[in-house]
Amino acid sequence: MSSLKTGRKKEEGSPSIAWLRRDLRLDDNPALAAAAARGAPVVPLFILDPREEIGAASRWWLHGSLAALSKSFGHLGISLVLRRGAPMDVLSALAGEIGAGAVFWNRIYEPQAIARDKALKASLRKSDVEVRSFNASLLAEPWEVKTGSGDPYKVFTPFWRTLSQVPFDTPLPAPGKLAGVGGVATENLSGWNLLPAKPDWAAGLRDTWTPGEAGAQSRLRVFVERAMEDYPRVRDLPDREGTSRLSPHLHWGEISPRRIWHSVRHAQGGGGHGGDAFLRELAWRDFACHLLYHRPEIETENWKREFDAFPWARNDAAFDAWSKGLTGYPIVDAGMRQLWQTGWMHNRVRMIAASFLIKHLLIDWRQGAAWFEDTLVDADLAVNRASWQWVAGSGADAAPYFRIFNPVLQGEKFDGSGDYVRTFVPELANLDTKYVHKPWEAPRPVLEKAGIVLGETYPAPIVDHRRARERALAAWRAIRSG
Repeated sequence: MSSLKTGRKKEEGSPSIAWLRRDLRLDDNPALAAAAARGAPVVPLFILDPREEIGAASRWWLHGSLAALSKSFGHLGISLVLRRGAPMDVLSALAGEIGAGAVFWNRIYEPQAIARDKALKASLRKSDVEVRSFNASLLAEPWEVKTGSGDPYKVFTPFWRTLSQVPFDTPLPAPGKLAGVGGVATENLSGWNLLPAKPDWAAGLRDTWTPGEAGAQSRLRVFVERAMEDYPRVRDLPDREGTSRLSPHLHWGEISPRRIWHSVRHAQGGGGHGGDAFLRELAWRDFACHLLYHRPEIETENWKREFDAFPWARNDAAFDAWSKGLTGYPIVDAGMRQLWQTGWMHNRVRMIAASFLIKHLLIDWRQGAAWFEDTLVDADLAVNRASWQWVAGSGADAAPYFRIFNPVLQGEKFDGSGDYVRTFVPELANLDTKYVHKPWEAPRPVLEKAGIVLGETYPAPIVDHRRARERALAAWRAIRSG
């Protein structure tokens, strides 16, 4: 879909800069491949822009990913250059230092990145530097998938039908040995202070994840070999290893969606229910980016404008209880604690936890989205914002607002054994399964036997489900009638 043919060179042998952002890999990296194809020395560059907000969990991941990528380039005989500052200043300075003839990068589709990159292209081209960008993070460009009338899609299912018929290119191989440029100054990764120190809260992240391209490829292999066939049956069960957990690797571009697509298709011999169901979920990333690209305001504004009048509550105590996993609803609390401990939460539980915040507590979806962006290792702006708006009922192709999850029934349906709750809410580890999702209904002897004192060792529910549901529906009816 994207060509790697090079244009006119500034001068024969002038070095190329491969500006890496969220494409921290060698495999199927169009910008890096374009730089290598020029046949001139290559300088791979990563810029840390201090003005860009990166959540704490994502900063931890970025450190590990850059460390892994630096080793990968070392094996190719060149160095990854690390610099901090405004990309315009850093790129212009480095291009001048090395006499760069070309700068290549892979696109980011967020509103601020699009505006920045347009300005960068214009500035560098004025200096007679060849500049080109590529798609490395989506199956198809946001402007390539259109309705029959040529408009952007607003509904996922027809978007998926169209996208699934696109003939994706074969993934590009990783480059072989590259020629570098000696003497280029680089900063020390440890000096960027991306890792938490006092306190070091990342032990759970270290135990759970292996950032970097090798970790991504290993995750994909394990999923295809062990979990893909059962994916449709177990993907909603949080106590099972039924999902790929590739989302943080995708967010940082340690593996390409095109590589995943081809690997899944190859593994299932061109067809298969498990693989198809998984690829449909992979396509949701494209759909979220498609929505943000065509309607950039949905980063902060409701897609459905009637929700602008929604009477959101400002309740810091309730938000604090939710964020710490102390709501008294075990499935919600397990999810929020899994998020804090591992930087990730099972997708089914994300929906339950988000619904609880929005509909039981009437707290604005934007406040929840911001918390996720700080604590998730896969904090993708488009996916996060589109997903929160989907749950809120304010987004494109969203679940209706009146669909209010009952956290007890959701827990019993998707964590019937209670093992997920027991893993992340150890206070309830010894509670009878009958009551593990509703400990307030357990008789006192059952609670005493499990070592539980409601309100002390584990909180009572901070809201009553039935009353919260009635309040949410009343708020929704008010904006509908207004």
